[in-house]
Amino acid sequence: MREQEKSMATGRFGRYGFYLRQRPALLVLLSIITIAFFLAVTGLSRAHEAQRQALGNRWFNRGVADLNAKRYDAAVTEFRSALLYSQDDYSYQLNLAEALIGLKHTAEASAYLLNLWDREPENGLVNLELARIAVQRGEIDQAVRYYHDAVYAAWPRDQESNRRQARLELINLLLRIKDLGDAQGELIALAANVGEDPAQQDTIGDLFVRAGDYEHALGSYRIALRADRRNVAALAGAGHAAFQLGQYPLAQHYLQQAIAASPGDTQSAQLLQTVDMVLRMDPFRRQISAADRDKAVVDAFKSAGQRLNSCTLPVASSPGAGPPISLNDEWFAMKPHISMAELRRDPDLAEKAMDLVFRIERQSSIVCGTPAGADLALLLISKLHEGS
Repeated sequence: MREQEKSMATGRFGRYGFYLRQRPALLVLLSIITIAFFLAVTGLSRAHEAQRQALGNRWFNRGVADLNAKRYDAAVTEFRSALLYSQDDYSYQLNLAEALIGLKHTAEASAYLLNLWDREPENGLVNLELARIAVQRGEIDQAVRYYHDAVYAAWPRDQESNRRQARLELINLLLRIKDLGDAQGELIALAANVGEDPAQQDTIGDLFVRAGDYEHALGSYRIALRADRRNVAALAGAGHAAFQLGQYPLAQHYLQQAIAASPGDTQSAQLLQTVDMVLRMDPFRRQISAADRDKAVVDAFKSAGQRLNSCTLPVASSPGAGPPISLNDEWFAMKPHISMAELRRDPDLAEKAMDLVFRIERQSSIVCGTPAGADLALLLISKLHEGS
């Protein structure tokens, strides 16, 4: 009996021993099968993902083509299709926002852009588009902030033109809201960035004029003229800027060239007429003979009298204790003495006469508005000699 039990136990352990001896091989086989299955699944997953990306890119590329062609409806559909394959793709969402802006769907575009801004607040294009939307909505403070962020964003090298465009739009906005100081600062930075580009400098010169910075405007126009001395717009602009700076000989030089290059430029012609009168009528200009000076004083005094006839001035208080005296009374009191002979006899009379002329022209410009012709020339001459 014991031998039988022993024999049965030996047979049982023999069978288990076979399985135990085969266990490492089975484990290796199962591991290989598992790895192969994992690799197959991974491969299928990657292939599926690659297919999704390919489909997304295909829709995206179609959308970009339609966006560039300003077919905004088609572009929106294609970008939405691309997002079905990659919902968080930054470029897909940004281009969709631009297409929506093209369709004037600014509310939806703004939602996408604000989400993108949260992810990348330094993105130049996102800030630029948000600035434009803020301008449309009349949100000026926000627009200025977004424009500033767009200007100082890290743009790719092939998109530097977008930085200049952002600054240009910011400048135009600042000029629109009459923030001339900040506009001038941005213009100075823009002028430095565009270098010697004549077309850009010509445009910047016009903007400097709008900002009231005639010194920098003249500098920009001169840079533009280095490339083309017959640039009509730059010649006219330089003449206007020099005129505003009171540099009348320089203004005359540029305006004469502008009219020679473009005879139909009536604005430059009118400005040149005023400049010529200023240079001709100023009795205190350099290298003028005594006779020409006296004649200029007589003519100026006569023009001031005619201005008094067309513009009634209030009676001013007398500087002394006497009764109030008007500029009209002063003019009539001095009139008998203003002649070529009297001016030759009394050299100081010219200054007294011109002092009265200047006071008449200044006061009448306040009461009756900016004059024209000889009176405008005399008013400008008075500003040249203020404090002298």
